[in-house]
Amino acid sequence: MIAGCPESLITDFSASINPLGPPKSAIAAIQSHLSTIKHYPDPNYTQLRSVLAQEHDLSPDWILAGNGVAELLTWVGRDLAQKETTYILSPAFGDYSRALKAFSASVQLIPLDIDQGNWEITSSNLDQCGLLLNNPHNPTGHLFSQAQIFPYLDSFGLVVIDEAFMDFLPPQQQESLIEYVQDYPNLIILRSLTKFYSLPGLRIGYAIAHPDCLKRWQQWRDPWSINSLADVVAQTVIQDRDFQQLTWDWLLPARKTLFQNLVNISGLKPILGKANYLLVKTDLASSQLQEILLKQHQILIRDCLSFAELSDAYFRIAVRSPDENERLVKALSASL
Repeated sequence: MIAGCPESLITDFSASINPLGPPKSAIAAIQSHLSTIKHYPDPNYTQLRSVLAQEHDLSPDWILAGNGVAELLTWVGRDLAQKETTYILSPAFGDYSRALKAFSASVQLIPLDIDQGNWEITSSNLDQCGLLLNNPHNPTGHLFSQAQIFPYLDSFGLVVIDEAFMDFLPPQQQESLIEYVQDYPNLIILRSLTKFYSLPGLRIGYAIAHPDCLKRWQQWRDPWSINSLADVVAQTVIQDRDFQQLTWDWLLPARKTLFQNLVNISGLKPILGKANYLLVKTDLASSQLQEILLKQHQILIRDCLSFAELSDAYFRIAVRSPDENERLVKALSASL
């Protein structure tokens, strides 16, 4: 192993998971519901959908829980493949390509201005096309305003917005379009519960869309997509106001401090986004820097080789605890 130590001793900045979790409420819910694993879950996840619907002031018919956003992206891909072309902002989260290729969708990449977050689609006949974007954007962290997206809701046949990182913003700063989903039958919104609540091993996410769309997806997929423990944990954490506030109180100052410290390192140019990660341009190849940090400091960063547009010129790091962030800054300073 490159790091020369057990995996447990590596400080992982590559995965954008909340370092404050899982919430105590999630652990308590698992412990108190272990007996449920001897029963099949409710195939309709009635209680979970009810809790999520109440959270977003919707009818449960507008909610479909899934085995993480990854499963829901599969059904998104199947729907988008019926369109003439699907437009995706580039660079893009790799799983979008996986879902669209699975159903032989036609894809058109739209370049995103990495520094400014600007993008434009000028093609015609968009009513026969689809648009898939994430907000905040991965990997730049740019937050697109509702005003930027609204025109595309009127022009595209289908618009899918992956809001997997939206809950890292305090409610008053969010640019979610959930409140408008009932006004646009062509709008689908995806939400993850694994990143904010640090539950990637449980695999839980949900879609908000017109009931006709969600009924179609339900017919396509396997029964019991969500296990009983993930079901009850999702119901619990979505109502954990203390953990939510704790996360917002941690992230905003931690991200600001980390960003400023990176600005002060020669050879690095961080991009200030609104999510719990930072994209950083580097003069030293990111794959080389990744190896140095692993070998000499037991720190793992995410190179951007999987993003063709970024390649070795960028790396992405999660925002972690103040002590861990400081350790990363010192390691980067010593490595460049």
